[in-house]
Amino acid sequence: MREYWPELLGVIAAYLCGSIPFGYLLGRIKGIDIRKKGSGNIGATNLTRVLGRPWGVACFILDFLKGLVPVLIIPWLYTHSHPLLPVAVAGAAIAGHIWPVFLWFRGGKGVATSLGALVAVHPQSTPLAVLAAAVTWGIVFLFTRYVSVASLAAAVALPVTAAVIMLANGRFNWVVLGLLAAVAVVLILRHRSNIRRLRQGSELRFEKKTGGTA
Repeated sequence: MREYWPELLGVIAAYLCGSIPFGYLLGRIKGIDIRKKGSGNIGATNLTRVLGRPWGVACFILDFLKGLVPVLIIPWLYTHSHPLLPVAVAGAAIAGHIWPVFLWFRGGKGVATSLGALVAVHPQSTPLAVLAAAVTWGIVFLFTRYVSVASLAAAVALPVTAAVIMLANGRFNWVVLGLLAAVAVVLILRHRSNIRRLRQGSELRFEKKTGGTA
């Protein structure tokens, strides 16, 4: 067990990287606590509603990168790393965003960070799966104008697309597929309040002309 301590430190580092609350920090730059504005979420959608599209885009990119960078760098630092290290690092980065230690474990929904972490975790399947999820998100949002509905559709598309790709390649990676399925479940659970508002008809929708909310 002792030989895995360096890799465990890498997983912890990934969690801390994922815990960096970029949405909250961007809000502070503008002099506001984003947790007390709009929906109260620290993600890109709420920043877009409260501060405008450039701030939302910046938040999305930063959240995406804090998922991607640990998966690219941390396994590379170890010459003979455990084959499951990329999966553990990806999961830790995503968990950091959703349950950030720096904000008392109250974070965002995890969509951008999940996409960033998963795109590099299994080069044989996840890049195309993330691309399919992103395309799904774009199409659903285009027709519904609901970010939450688009995010839920993208969450479902991730493991389904990865499974199809693995089946086509004839090589299943059950650990990676399990991670994708777990992430999809967590993302859906994180959108429970959105699902409730959708059923009540009170979910906020982005208008096509102004990018505001209805």
